[in-house]
Amino acid sequence: MSQSKDHHEAARWLSTAQDDLRAARALRDNAMHAHACFNAQQSAEKAMKAIWRLYGLDGWGHSIQRLVMDFPHPELFERRSEWLQCAAILDRFYIPTRYPDSLPDLTPAQNYFLADAEAAIQHADFFLQAAQEILSRPNT
Repeated sequence: MSQSKDHHEAARWLSTAQDDLRAARALRDNAMHAHACFNAQQSAEKAMKAIWRLYGLDGWGHSIQRLVMDFPHPELFERRSEWLQCAAILDRFYIPTRYPDSLPDLTPAQNYFLADAEAAIQHADFFLQAAQEILSRPNT
């Protein structure tokens, strides 16, 4: 794929990540905390995939940690340990926020609270801001 097509595809992924983060905030504001956590996770995952797409690569999977660890240009991530810590927190919201059989005798709505949604949104925003900055760099 050409560099302009890679950038266009990355921008599409980033735009969708932005939509997911807006949805997470709306869900948080309506006390749907499990759903807010999941949408925040999705936002960060898509922000990471935008970075992969920028380099003409196809990041596979849903683990944000894995998308950070497997990215072939680790020098791109200043403070890599911070990226991995945020990713680890968000990865925990991928399955149990959606399925009642992933939690013992509870539904996701009973297990996630405002503090969880706030943390998830904060960590997702880290990925979104970083991806926006990377995509805005000249010659990437």
